[in-house]
Amino acid sequence: MATNRTFTMLKPDSVEKGYIGAILEKINAAGFRIVAMKMTQMTVANAEEFYAVHNERPFFGELVEYMTRGPIIAAILEKENAVEDFRALIGATNPADAAEGTIRKLYAASMGENAVHGSDSDENAAIEAAYHFSGREQF
Repeated sequence: MATNRTFTMLKPDSVEKGYIGAILEKINAAGFRIVAMKMTQMTVANAEEFYAVHNERPFFGELVEYMTRGPIIAAILEKENAVEDFRALIGATNPADAAEGTIRKLYAASMGENAVHGSDSDENAAIEAAYHFSGREQF
């Protein structure tokens, strides 16, 4: 069942490079409504838990290190067809393969430092949103 919400994180490289405003502007311009948002920093334990699906992958340690090196912006976005539309807005994981005008094409440095996370399914959007936000933090 499709929902109208998705989860995103502006990753540490986006925050470090000062891209928060520009990325949020693109999100708003694409018709998304921000229903929850905060700046936070993941601990090693948080990152290991959030990315547990990748724990057997060779890049897992680098991913955890990257995601804990500085603050992130976590947000829940709302729009009809939210997950699919947001995935299109952020572009391919590898910015070299991302379409022109997508967030990753504009702001990502590499496949490893790809600027932004977007949920890949409605189910994961709900899980990821609940991981970062309590019900009283969502509007």
